[in-house]
Amino acid sequence: MSKKIQLLLGLAFAANLAFAAEPKIAVTDLTYEEKVSEYFRVVSASSKSSVRASGSERETDYGYSARGRYSAKNESNYYSAEGTYTWIDRGELRTYTADLKGQMLKGGGVRLVQARPYSGKPTEKIYDIIGRIKQGYYPGADYVLFGTVSNIAFRQETMNLGGSYTAVLSLDLVADFSLINTKTYEVKAAFSASGAGQDTKILTSAGDRVVHNRGKVIQETSKSLAEAAYGEMMVQFGVPRTGRRTSSSTTTIIQQGGSQEPVQKQEPVTVYK
Repeated sequence: MSKKIQLLLGLAFAANLAFAAEPKIAVTDLTYEEKVSEYFRVVSASSKSSVRASGSERETDYGYSARGRYSAKNESNYYSAEGTYTWIDRGELRTYTADLKGQMLKGGGVRLVQARPYSGKPTEKIYDIIGRIKQGYYPGADYVLFGTVSNIAFRQETMNLGGSYTAVLSLDLVADFSLINTKTYEVKAAFSASGAGQDTKILTSAGDRVVHNRGKVIQETSKSLAEAAYGEMMVQFGVPRTGRRTSSSTTTIIQQGGSQEPVQKQEPVTVYK
């Protein structure tokens, strides 16, 4: 065997060892909590009435007598109430993690593990990531990247440019992330990341009808959030990037139970739900 072949085999073996040593990370969907208020007004009215009447007559050889009785009763009720009903809405956003997973696969340095989606009721337990780890939501993962939405807001703005107008639909999203060890529950990284996207239309008059591309805005926001989150995670985690970016290479995804299944890398696809 030539020295060149031995060198190539040695490099391939070292690369396989390095790949096997990469930490396996599961990514949760973004958890959110929102206070929702709704105005209400209730009006109730009812009326009840009753009439009773009775009479009797008596006639004898000695005289005549008549007697009668009448009674009436009426009841009316009116009730009115108004105010604001407030409750807490919790859940998960599944739109903004596909690009983050794709960024982890392209950038390298870590291996991606498929996580089970949260299936419990949307109560405060949705934030109990330790409880979810203990329940086996992330089999085979060394770490879990848990993200929560701290701010998300769409904005629509119209600006006059001297004869024409621009209508802008933008989205800003800020999420807080924690990277948690599934064995010791130690937090290995904690950071905030933001994403933004916008769609701009040029109008000839202020009254023109505008149809914005919301899908484009969400996609841009998701991609920029993914780049920011991945970069901050790798800096804090202290793992070098390997830069697996060739379209012909294969990426191994760890399935439940620890089995490895190589799949051909393709262009990232974003699914909107």
